[in-house]
Amino acid sequence: MSTSEIDPSVQAELNRLRESIDNIDAAVVHMLAERFKATQQVGRLKADHRLPPADPARETRQIARLRQLAQSANLDPAFAEKLLTFIIAEVIRHHERIADEAENGDAGGDDRAAHASDASHAPGTPGTAGTAGTTAGA
Repeated sequence: MSTSEIDPSVQAELNRLRESIDNIDAAVVHMLAERFKATQQVGRLKADHRLPPADPARETRQIARLRQLAQSANLDPAFAEKLLTFIIAEVIRHHERIADEAENGDAGGDDRAAHASDASHAPGTPGTAGTAGTTAGA
């Protein structure tokens, strides 16, 4: 069935629902961008104080917390865990890069890392694995 054959009231409802989905997607991207900015700051703080990029105990707590939140929101906890695990891996990668830049005296590297991460978070962008910032991996 082509879109021209869909009942106009059904098409209007599809359009309304899809617009809502598009708005939610935009909000998710903006929230992730804010989260990434915060974790970039955490990465710089860790690098300045020679703290390790990963904090496995915090990551475990964050995953458990997110699974509980997902369950209370009627979202599959396993999906939520996979998402956070992906984000944590990306944060750790960023923190490792920031630490390397700090150790090698690359003063401009932090700003480039923050801007690069902001630009690389578009959904479906190849090579974005490991670019998201989190407080969990932070």
